[in-house]
Amino acid sequence: MAVLIGIHPVVEALRAGRPLERILVARGAGGHRLQEVIDLARTTSTPVRFEDRGALDRLAGVKSHQGVVALGAQKKYADLDDVAAAELLVVLDGVEDPHNLGAIIRTAHAAGANAVIVAERRAAGLTETVAKAAAGALEHLPVVQVVNINHTLRSLKDDGYFVCGLDEKGDVTYDAVDWPAKTVIVMGAEGKGLHDLVKRNCDALVRIPMAGKIASLNVSVATGIVLFAWRSRRNAK
Repeated sequence: MAVLIGIHPVVEALRAGRPLERILVARGAGGHRLQEVIDLARTTSTPVRFEDRGALDRLAGVKSHQGVVALGAQKKYADLDDVAAAELLVVLDGVEDPHNLGAIIRTAHAAGANAVIVAERRAAGLTETVAKAAAGALEHLPVVQVVNINHTLRSLKDDGYFVCGLDEKGDVTYDAVDWPAKTVIVMGAEGKGLHDLVKRNCDALVRIPMAGKIASLNVSVATGIVLFAWRSRRNAK
């Protein structure tokens, strides 16, 4: 059973038509955003129950649920074949922090990516923390789970994708890339970057030039910089 925490994730789940078993609303909570949840629940015939805030705290495991918690089926991963016609795919090489994964999903959706691809092992899964950090984007952007990232990259290259990895020692800067029509952007793990074999399976390695004394950025921030550079260049074309 999946737990959705907060107004935005629950609203987007209802808008996307995701089946929810029930929605719990804290007694005494109010506001137009909360009313939007209740109204959407009525239109989708989703049961709404009003409970003490303490009950929501226990179910959510946190107190930052904004007075709304929903229970529903576990979010399913998409299949790689479902995104075969994608223009932009984001591949994550071992991102383990659920907050980073959620933030990347949110950014990828905003930038126009067609899917995020994650590894089956040593990577964050689709938890309620990811859903909350994604702020509703998880309902609209497919997430594909694969057994082997390197095998997947080779397969995507065979399908005509240009595979570009972000690495602090990359040959060119991210804003100098002339992105082709079918692109894969590969991001490395927190603090570790890309694995050596993953680097070898990239067609190009790009870097974000740093002006300060810190050598790297948070992976979700770095992803946003590169994705919106891609979007800007593709829009210009």
